[in-house]
Amino acid sequence: MSQLKKLFEPIKIGNVEIRNRIVMAPFGGGGGYAKDEMVTERAKAFYRERAKGGAGLILMGLLCPIDTKVSMMPGALAIYKDEFIPGLRELTDAVHAEGAKMGVQLSFYGWWAKRGELGEVSPSDVIFSRNRDAKPPRPLTLEEIEEMIQDFAEGTRRARDAGFDMVEYQASTATIIGQFLSPLTNRRTDGYGGDLEGRMRFLLNVIDAGRRKVGPDYALITRISGSDFMEGGHTLEEVKVMAPILERVGMQALDVTTGWHEAPVPFIQMAVPRGAWVYLGETIKKLVNIPVIGGTRVNDPILAEEIIARGSLDMVYMGRPLIADPELPNKAREGRFEDICPCTACCHCFDGAAEALECVVNPRAGRELEYTIEPAKDPKRVFVIGGGPGGMETTIIASQRGHKVTLYEKGDTLGGQLLIASLPPYKEELPYYTRYLVRQVEKSGAEVMLNTEVTARDIVDAGPDAVIVATGGVPIIPDIAGVSGDNVVTAEEVLTGQKEVGDRVIIVGGGLIGCETAEFLAERGKKITILEMLDRIGNDIGRTTRWTVLQRMRSAQIQMETKARVVEITEKGVLAEREGATGFFEGDSVVLAVGMKSENRLAKELEGKVPELHIIGDAAEPRRIIDATHEGFRIAREI
Repeated sequence: MSQLKKLFEPIKIGNVEIRNRIVMAPFGGGGGYAKDEMVTERAKAFYRERAKGGAGLILMGLLCPIDTKVSMMPGALAIYKDEFIPGLRELTDAVHAEGAKMGVQLSFYGWWAKRGELGEVSPSDVIFSRNRDAKPPRPLTLEEIEEMIQDFAEGTRRARDAGFDMVEYQASTATIIGQFLSPLTNRRTDGYGGDLEGRMRFLLNVIDAGRRKVGPDYALITRISGSDFMEGGHTLEEVKVMAPILERVGMQALDVTTGWHEAPVPFIQMAVPRGAWVYLGETIKKLVNIPVIGGTRVNDPILAEEIIARGSLDMVYMGRPLIADPELPNKAREGRFEDICPCTACCHCFDGAAEALECVVNPRAGRELEYTIEPAKDPKRVFVIGGGPGGMETTIIASQRGHKVTLYEKGDTLGGQLLIASLPPYKEELPYYTRYLVRQVEKSGAEVMLNTEVTARDIVDAGPDAVIVATGGVPIIPDIAGVSGDNVVTAEEVLTGQKEVGDRVIIVGGGLIGCETAEFLAERGKKITILEMLDRIGNDIGRTTRWTVLQRMRSAQIQMETKARVVEITEKGVLAEREGATGFFEGDSVVLAVGMKSENRLAKELEGKVPELHIIGDAAEPRRIIDATHEGFRIAREI
């Protein structure tokens, strides 16, 4: 598809004309870039970049209109007093200057606001967290409810005065409005509880109070969960009743998202198929005559075009894809699809939600002011050794700056550990990122030498001005009795098909690699036991993804043993020690997945022999993809 038409048609929400159908989805506290809840230059630069990149509507999320005396989350922006207006006005002016419209999402989590003056509050004293040690929240009094409604109204006024084009009331997830809507968390017997009419009263009163503050022409919209996917909560059938009511009371668009964060259903993870939740908004669109926004796991503009073209939604929200590549809309409009850096749905941006947002594939996200790419004052001959993510990122950025770069890769293709990381199930997004990096290297003008393993002598004799060693890592082979047996293989050998295993497999190591290998083999009908010496399986997996991996492994009947230190491997299995006792686990094959160690021999041999030497990624210390890409970017812009 060379041209997208429907996605780039303008649309109106109320009186607000928007240049295309792409919405930047709201996320926590404006990215965590605030200082004392005030707008910073960093926040302005982040949103300006997305507006410049072509997004039609930018929704800034989770601004609290209630003074809890303590911010809902570190680095969050807020809107509970007039002193915030000038800074927010500077932010909206910056976005408007780039041609985008901007809305703000008003929200209060209530039960999550644990340190605030209100304490942990909710419509009722119902625990809905996965945290078994959680204490019940305190039910709001009628007086507090009325005060909260007025707080939302004042927040709406401040948003208008700050130049936001619209206000979105967050009635999705487990926000205070969402808690009132759900029969799970709203057990009240007064006018704010009971049937759907009672449970909607808080939201409807918020809308009415807000409308009175800003007048009939200002755009107001609501974000609702198509279903909260919580046992005892509200379902899509209830939302089908809510939607026409919201249209009748003056909502000018509905933003339909997925369920609560506490729901036992994966919504945003890489394992979730693209476009899996479009049906929620599509269902609501059939019942109302106002624009319906939807998305979640829509990271491809071609898919977004198809969704709009078939009439499933009026607008598509993309949050993480615009963090990964703020230029996505412009590139898509120009037909430059191969130049779009894809969001891999790795969820790292969610894992660090309590801190400032950052992105694995885009080192500049949140660092737009400091991470500029300037032409090199003194172009150099640069050798990059290793074609993994760090090596490719270095090559791309250094070439953009005007350096003459040669990339050496001992294998027959670029990708490094990304190629292996893409092999387990539920990792289908990673190859897109690998292909993106490879294409950008090809376009960079750098010389690429495949099937070339250079030595320190080769490099010294060639005389480069700078060398970046990105040679990655190799699997650790632990010092365990029996580790050299014929029935022992590494996770890498299994994933790449170099070695076969028997029907009963013991995996030594329950981190990310061990878990992914377990799923890989379970899909092939193997009976799996994981032995992990720590007290948690998947300890190095991000919190947003870890629970989904454990959920799948339990479903696959993978046996998971913690605090188990392997002391010996035999032909029949593994002897392990746990809390002073030993036990034997029978198996036909043993897979080693205890981590990686740096492959940095070349770097050591080059020390003191080249003018400039840098070591990045696993070659410096085995870590994550984000460490390799961010280090590669940083070094490339400093050379």
